[in-house]
Amino acid sequence: LRADPVIVTAADACAVRRAEEGRVVLRSYAETRYGAKSWNCQRRVVARIEASTLGMDIRYVVTSLTEGSAEHIYDTLYCARGQAENLIKLHKTQLASDRTSCRSANANQMRLILHTAAYWLLWRVQQAMPKTAALARAEFTTLRLRLLKVAARVMESATRIRVAFASACPDADLLRAIVLALKPAPT
Repeated sequence: LRADPVIVTAADACAVRRAEEGRVVLRSYAETRYGAKSWNCQRRVVARIEASTLGMDIRYVVTSLTEGSAEHIYDTLYCARGQAENLIKLHKTQLASDRTSCRSANANQMRLILHTAAYWLLWRVQQAMPKTAALARAEFTTLRLRLLKVAARVMESATRIRVAFASACPDADLLRAIVLALKPAPT
């Protein structure tokens, strides 16, 4: 194992000690170069170091990027990649979009299109929700169960559609707020 040393100043050590004592939460970034035996060269390693009352949390990212600060690489690039993977996971697990068991490729493609439409619907509902709502950060399964699978009476006339919820519907106000947020602007 070959690694360049990471320099920690006395001020950094003092800040970490204060963080471990619960007085502050410290987040810092460091970088070094590292080469495993199986690698033919050393690579850049970015570390996000966080100290809090819960202890130390250190995350490492090995990268071939030579430009950009350690903070930019971790916060902007690495975290964005992780968020994209989380969204794919939501698509697959909570909307069952990985079920492509039809014999026809066209049928499987249509299933995927419908699952993607359901994803966009739930994502848009989540974006339209007031940020202070209890369901604002809920997973799609919870949104589907609490907001889409709701008993209501739908009354349709020539000019409008009215939805009447039961008086005991716990999310009626939230649904009203979402509908108003999704309502198209008058033309």
